Amino acid sequence: MAGGLALFAAFPPLDWWWCAPPGIALIVASLHGTRPRRAAWLGYVGAAAFLFPGVAWVRTIGDDVWLMLVGAESLFYAAMAAAAALIFRLPGWPVWFGGLWVAMEWLRGLVPFGGFPWARAAFSQGESLFTTYAALGGAPLVSFAVVLCGALLAQAFLSRGRVLWRRAAPVALALAVPVLSLAVPRPGDEGRTVNVGIVQGNVPGRGMNVLGDEPAVVLRNHANETKRLAQAVREGRLPKPDLVVLPENSTDIDPYRDRFAQETIHDSVRDVGVPTLVGAVVAIGDEHRATRSLVWDPVTGAGDYYDKQHLVPFGEFTPLKEIVLALWERAGLVGRQSVPGDKPGDLRMGPVTIGAVNCYEVAYDGTVRETVRAGGTPLVVQTNNASYALSNLPPQQLAMSKLRAVEHNRAVVTAATTGISAFVMPDGKVSWQTRELVADMNVVKVPVRTEKTLATTVGAFPEWALMVMGAAAAGVAAWRGRRRVDRMRND
Repeated sequence: MAGGLALFAAFPPLDWWWCAPPGIALIVASLHGTRPRRAAWLGYVGAAAFLFPGVAWVRTIGDDVWLMLVGAESLFYAAMAAAAALIFRLPGWPVWFGGLWVAMEWLRGLVPFGGFPWARAAFSQGESLFTTYAALGGAPLVSFAVVLCGALLAQAFLSRGRVLWRRAAPVALALAVPVLSLAVPRPGDEGRTVNVGIVQGNVPGRGMNVLGDEPAVVLRNHANETKRLAQAVREGRLPKPDLVVLPENSTDIDPYRDRFAQETIHDSVRDVGVPTLVGAVVAIGDEHRATRSLVWDPVTGAGDYYDKQHLVPFGEFTPLKEIVLALWERAGLVGRQSVPGDKPGDLRMGPVTIGAVNCYEVAYDGTVRETVRAGGTPLVVQTNNASYALSNLPPQQLAMSKLRAVEHNRAVVTAATTGISAFVMPDGKVSWQTRELVADMNVVKVPVRTEKTLATTVGAFPEWALMVMGAAAAGVAAWRGRRRVDRMRND
């Protein structure tokens, strides 16, 4: 439990990234020397201690949902812990344990219902000594490095009473893991920039009633803030933008079908005078909808768009719809079921092709990577965190943007309805950000990078290599254990 709580402390908003290796070390030390069944229970308890505060933002939907989510996600850690009980018998077990952890996070981000990749160890390292590893192998390699460091610390602790070098060697290796990240090459500046306007319009409601009594207020807030940005540019208080970014759900009224929404958006975009990325919820036929990043031209209006690919289960669509709706009345708040897009978010806007990533998707390695590969630079994350304002969700999501910036050598611009809107440099440093629950806007000078990192180029290969390594070690350990049991029976 202490290990789980220490791991939680590494995540925003506390952001004590250095707590992650000691936290994992405590978890490993608790598992070491136990049988798989007991290890599974210990892994479950440690995971619950970590996830209960780590995803406390889910309580906005309901304490029952929070309990079910933590209960289900902790099962993945329990399964990993059971396998770890076997690999502790092998030489070099800290390495194999790191591979198992990566495999667990991969599976957790895949199932059920599209997975839940939140709270991966890598996402506690938005700005730390481990962050640079993202440029080599993405988030999986960062998780591996953090876990390996913690496992080596545990090995040193478990070697007490032995010769000095048996204890000193793991400590030295544990310290070397973050220090070696300083040798990772970093792409340089390419001398090209683009001025991006960021608009945060705020919303009238809170919690599950974020839109207040009239959804049109949200649209007006963002349109008015866009016009305020245009006024600041005319008065010389801000530089002229090349493009403007509004948040996800900056209009919940379909601008294709509603004339008021269309005219309100067009009036504000015409005032600012440059292509504007609008976050819209649009109807698809009579029964479905899409969460859309829509390029709005000041002359021609609605143009190219990107539809969100990774949808939020029970937020944008309802898995097992008939059963869930019968059991939970709140599930009806989803309304029309969203349908996912099927192409990356490379959208031409003014002088650049941006990489549109929509909210929840920033946690998915493949979605962000394919957007960069399609030519997106800078990355633009539109998000709507209004239901979770002032919780630990907005800073956790910003930490993901920091990691993605380093992973792909791309600046990241985040526009949020209620905050945190931000501009992250390609080195992961936050250059500007808003407070929460206020209307705000700015124009920032964003570097345009085109050079790819090794992580962008090789894709999921490091993740698969680490997972296969961990799974193979568990298989070898299980085989050895069975042979030992068979020999004892024969004797």
